[in-house]
Amino acid sequence: MTSHGEAPGPVALRLEARDVPLGGLRAMQVRRALPHRALPTIGAWCFLDRFGPQRATMRVEPHPHIGLQTVTWPLEGEIRHRDTLGSDVVLRPGELNLMTAGAGIAHSEYSMGDSPTELDALQLWVALPDHARHVDPSFETHRTLPTVELAGRGGAGTATVILGTLAGVTSPATAHTPIVGAQITVPAGATLPLPLEPAWEHGVLVVDGTATVADASGALAMPDDGGVLYLGTGRESVAVGSPSGATVVVLGGEPLAERLVMWWNFVARDHDEIVAAWHDWNGRSARFGEVPGHGGVRIPAPPMPDVRLTPRSRRV
Repeated sequence: MTSHGEAPGPVALRLEARDVPLGGLRAMQVRRALPHRALPTIGAWCFLDRFGPQRATMRVEPHPHIGLQTVTWPLEGEIRHRDTLGSDVVLRPGELNLMTAGAGIAHSEYSMGDSPTELDALQLWVALPDHARHVDPSFETHRTLPTVELAGRGGAGTATVILGTLAGVTSPATAHTPIVGAQITVPAGATLPLPLEPAWEHGVLVVDGTATVADASGALAMPDDGGVLYLGTGRESVAVGSPSGATVVVLGGEPLAERLVMWWNFVARDHDEIVAAWHDWNGRSARFGEVPGHGGVRIPAPPMPDVRLTPRSRRV
């Protein structure tokens, strides 16, 4: 077991995803890979859900966040985001919504129209480091993101840099910690070199198709659908291939030295911070405000557990 912030070295751990029904999404199922019982974070990435592909009506009523950034990356369909800053944005595939909660924000997410529609997206959280977790909340949308070509055996693929830096290319989205999030298209029959920062830890998620990941020792065992292959640290690259074409997402960053207390929609450092946020949200404090257009409707915070919340431990 390594401590937080300690480099684990190169490993190949399958973080299997689990099915989670989300009442706030009204009959929607998600596949959740992070946090995992063995690994609460990959770099500062502390949460990874995939909702879809499925046909559904998405109605996520206003709910709060603290201490994190939400990263919304749609794969199919359109998502309307509204928040307490007055943002009102329709997000489409290939575009990024990045919301920095900081000291506190609330938002809602709806699919477009009143009938079920095809939806598929990744919803991720980035834990804000101590120096940024109490900043004023903010929101940004990026309609276009930088790309970099990854030329390999049998063809060349394209990496879209969603957040942070990959292969010397940096996303315009605001990052508060050394990090990478990128989507890579692998052509059929190609094997691409995926450059990695050796001091960072990384994970690979297959979004579409069938992909292989290999290092100098050979092919690495891939997780089931929706899971993440955790690579640890200490690698300069891995080879990503596909016999019939695939789309993968790489997540990584500097190992997080700070231990997190995560509960509901809050990322904090201790139990008392969570309790304060719980009281502020259910008490309709000005800290979170109101999301326009919902007539005061919101998702109440669930009852606090009877035990004192403690930081999540890393077992890798």
